[in-house]
Amino acid sequence: MSAIDGCEAKYRTPVPEDRICPKCGKPIEVFTVRGRVTEDAECECGYVIKADDPDSTMVEKKED
Repeated sequence: MSAIDGCEAKYRTPVPEDRICPKCGKPIEVFTVRGRVTEDAECECGYVIKADDPDSTMVEKKED
């Protein structure tokens, strides 16, 4: 493991976060990376917080 990997790994590690269910108002634990939900999370009432699309590492070349 390199020193750089330790610094970059913190941006890839999912962080638990509580969000409020808009349907029933109960807290739902979701896992996020840089504010984006990494996997679907379901509330007890059946409401599902969908996972966000990951950031693309591809860069599109602009045509002049």
